[in-house]
Amino acid sequence: MSRTPLAPPRTAWIVSPGQVGMKAQCRGLAEALGLAYEFKDIRFRAPYAWLPERFLIANPFAMLAADSPRLDPPWPDVAITLGSRCAPIGVAMKRASGGKVVAIHVQRPGLPVAWLDAVVAPWHDRVRGANVIETEAALHHVTPAKLAEAAERWRPVFAHLPRPLVGVVLGGSNGLRRYRFSEGAVARLDANLRTLAASGAGLAVTTSRRTDPPARAKLLAAARELGGFAYDALGSGENPYLGILALADALVVTEDSVSMTSEALSTGKPVLVADLDGKSGRIAAFQAEMRRQGRTRQFDGRLETWTYTPPDDTARAAAALKARFGWG
Repeated sequence: MSRTPLAPPRTAWIVSPGQVGMKAQCRGLAEALGLAYEFKDIRFRAPYAWLPERFLIANPFAMLAADSPRLDPPWPDVAITLGSRCAPIGVAMKRASGGKVVAIHVQRPGLPVAWLDAVVAPWHDRVRGANVIETEAALHHVTPAKLAEAAERWRPVFAHLPRPLVGVVLGGSNGLRRYRFSEGAVARLDANLRTLAASGAGLAVTTSRRTDPPARAKLLAAARELGGFAYDALGSGENPYLGILALADALVVTEDSVSMTSEALSTGKPVLVADLDGKSGRIAAFQAEMRRQGRTRQFDGRLETWTYTPPDDTARAAAALKARFGWG
């Protein structure tokens, strides 16, 4: 289903279930391609919300929930989809546009890759095909320019904190069969952060929207008690996430998110990964490989320093897509 456009594309729809991490990956790819993009956070209505992806391909537009954005012409030049249930949307947009829409899916699509123009997937998704672009880590929208801008914005806010400054990025439970921010995991991380602070390090802690309420309350309270900076992603005020990535001397991230780890690694700073309870095969494989390559280390309360080559998957994927489709 691939073809070479006559001219470089200008517009894209980012079609996903709307999770922050998913949107960030697609946004990064769209920006690297130089596209003006619009988010389409879609939902399927029952019973289609539970059907396998192949059954959605016939007419996914008719299967959208009433509160889901409508997907109607004029079509964009590119559909960037993420979430296996959204892959049929990209295929349907290509079909409805008479082949004018380029359908690109990020991560495993859940349907034959040949139905799409291109698939950008990390190696641990084990997706194979002539139109598959494999990445080491997750795509993201963190760039040196954004980090430099964030550093200027947040430097006065973090100026009073002890150095070295350690940024702590908290994820959360992501399913009964996957990682859990259990009481034990919270206690371990709390103890390790206290050990770190006792060594003289400053803390800048931020939660995510997935952070479990008990973990959120205990770890933010600990950060404040230890004289650090604490931000609740469910609260108000400007999100300091990019500022933390930009200004921290080292980063601690919880192991539940490939996206969070990949964004931290893009800084080139030491990345310490905090264990949770439970396990996800594909995420565990990614984390193990990053440790094997010497890019990350396990967090045990000690601050370590080392160097590595940061992954540059977003730029590489964009370059590969431009070459594939002749987008100069």
